[in-house]
Amino acid sequence: MDERIFFHIDVNSAFLSWTALSMLQEGSGTDLRLIPSIVGGDMAKRHGVVLAKSLPAKAYGITTGEPVINALRKCPGLVTAAPDHAMYHRRSQELMLLLSGICPDIEQVSIDECYMDYTPIAKKYTAPEEAARQIKDLVRDTLGFTVNVGISDRKVLAKMASDFKKPDLVHTLYVREIPDKMWPLPVSSLFLCGQSSVETLRKLGILTIGDLAHARRDILEAHLKSHGLTLWQYANGIDDSDITPKPVKMKGVGNSTTLQRDALTREDAQPVLLSLAEFVAGRLRASGELAGMVSTEIKYATFQSVSHQMQLTVPTASSQAIFETACRLFDELWNGQPIRLLGIRTSKLVPETEPVQLSLFDYQPPAAKDPVWGTSQPAPDREKQQRLDKALDDLRSKYGKNIIMRGSLMDAPSTPFSS
Repeated sequence: MDERIFFHIDVNSAFLSWTALSMLQEGSGTDLRLIPSIVGGDMAKRHGVVLAKSLPAKAYGITTGEPVINALRKCPGLVTAAPDHAMYHRRSQELMLLLSGICPDIEQVSIDECYMDYTPIAKKYTAPEEAARQIKDLVRDTLGFTVNVGISDRKVLAKMASDFKKPDLVHTLYVREIPDKMWPLPVSSLFLCGQSSVETLRKLGILTIGDLAHARRDILEAHLKSHGLTLWQYANGIDDSDITPKPVKMKGVGNSTTLQRDALTREDAQPVLLSLAEFVAGRLRASGELAGMVSTEIKYATFQSVSHQMQLTVPTASSQAIFETACRLFDELWNGQPIRLLGIRTSKLVPETEPVQLSLFDYQPPAAKDPVWGTSQPAPDREKQQRLDKALDDLRSKYGKNIIMRGSLMDAPSTPFSS
């Protein structure tokens, strides 16, 4: 494929979605995304501005950036939530890490959006649209929130496409589609065309992006300086910028899942921990990292949360090693109550290329009673496990995440996506 294709991936109402997701995971029975709601401001003092809004709130005419007090006048029953920027940062890291496992050529441009170069992964898919749909579905099913994906042969047009109808959709805007899909739109829809520029253009009789694309450049430059020429170029789909990848630096990799029904026994919990371990380990391997610490989290049906962590003798990205460690931690933590949520998190990451100190057990596996399965087995061969993990990663990368699954997960009541 000679033509370069770009994706622009944008979280739908990021702060609102991430806040809603956290509240649901904490036991809330209300999804903020489905009711008139906003994030922003000081709710007690009823001041500040709207940082994000739900689609039902948008129907009341509420806009991002307006004073909270105005939003409450428009919709007296509006539900408000305070922002949590530390949590937003974590969600953003999870998203970028997941996407970088699909294609490393990613340029993050804000906390909730990035560009991806489709070209390196094109051979894995029948078409860009198929890849984009798989990506948005993966984000939704794995992380619990939705994104729009814009597709184009120009970065600026991919950005424009992702802003079309939302949420959880894929749109194209190739150069050949500009006259039909972009030129009829108001100039306010053009990337980087702010309110001041819109007003200046209105005075010149330029109301649509098509009007702007056909306007005289000297007139635009006279009224808007160099910014006028930039807007004219964007209106005509002129953009030669390329992806500027920025490595995603991770402090940790983790995942958790809320169970469809409470886990009541150790046997109920084990398949979930195994699937979580495979997901986390797969993300570590995709990013070329090894974990030096593993943490297991349990949230009971009473919504009480407990967690415990363990330092590893040898950093690892092995699914089996992370699973066994998580099970040991589970046994230390669990008090026998019904379990609503399980999670595994890894930290103290080091590059896989960094030399690591091997333990004696890597050279001579002793026979011992397995703490997870309760059988007498030698410690797993490290190189064999690495080869197995790589083979599974290759199969899933080529044929999809569900091409192969452990038999113990076939009848599991609720397990997250395994990468």
